[in-house]
Amino acid sequence: MSEGLRERLLIEHGPVTLRIGLPVNNTVLLRVLRTELGLSLVEIKSARERVLAGGYSGTLPEIEHLARRLRAAGIDATASRAGNGPGRGG
Repeated sequence: MSEGLRERLLIEHGPVTLRIGLPVNNTVLLRVLRTELGLSLVEIKSARERVLAGGYSGTLPEIEHLARRLRAAGIDATASRAGNGPGRGG
């Protein structure tokens, strides 16, 4: 996705957050993040912390794609708008 399209989606529709059900297998989470996002080992640890804290967000297509990959790996994951999701009144 081009950066221009990404920015337009964020402006028009707002960010979507990745929600993870606990407990989570950290090894699997790190593997999926590294594979799907192409991050370094240092970067995936930071991304993992953001995911677990409910602070990893992006466009709906980006987050839904990542959530699907996580679900395929056995992790309970959903893409939700602010204020929605497991344990958040969603």
